[in-house]
Amino acid sequence: MGKEIWKPGNFIYPVPAVLVSCRNKEGRQNFFTAAWTGTVCTNPPMAYISVRPERYSYVMIRETGEFVINLTTEAMVRAVDFGGVRSGRDVDKWKETGLTPGRACVVEAPIILESPVNVECTVEEVLELGSHHMFLAMVKAIQVEESLMDETGRFCFEKAKPLAYSHGAYCGLGEALGSFGYSIRKKTTGAKKKQKKSQRKPD
Repeated sequence: MGKEIWKPGNFIYPVPAVLVSCRNKEGRQNFFTAAWTGTVCTNPPMAYISVRPERYSYVMIRETGEFVINLTTEAMVRAVDFGGVRSGRDVDKWKETGLTPGRACVVEAPIILESPVNVECTVEEVLELGSHHMFLAMVKAIQVEESLMDETGRFCFEKAKPLAYSHGAYCGLGEALGSFGYSIRKKTTGAKKKQKKSQRKPD
């Protein structure tokens, strides 16, 4: 099995394709597409986004210290693409995409109502790394779509058909191939299953 050697670059795929919503101090709202985002810490809950300083929303986030990470779905793919190729300086992205701003629980930045998960964040630190500046943020609140909850209280995100980004293409996630810990979970043999069934008390 051969390998080609490439120059260093960003090639960790797939990654989330999210919409980051924000507002400035005057109340003007905007959103943009980001793929450089993810989890930083569990306790305390922290996340990050990396943004080019020349982007229109960069100044909004820098001056307010707030933003919302809105997870996306296959049904939102056109809006996700549009959010990354058009600037809020030139167009009203809400109007052009048909997405709806909603009220957040903690931050002043809007959530996107069509998103199944909205992660409200406040900036803790800005790392000026180079082409992108990383906003390290504390997660302050999360809103989730009620229709994706099952009768046991489990959040069924797979029903929303989450969207990912991989090397220039938007992709669905496909079927689940396993659950956390399944590789070491003890399997119940056919004989044990039969024995357990026979030990059940009659109704």
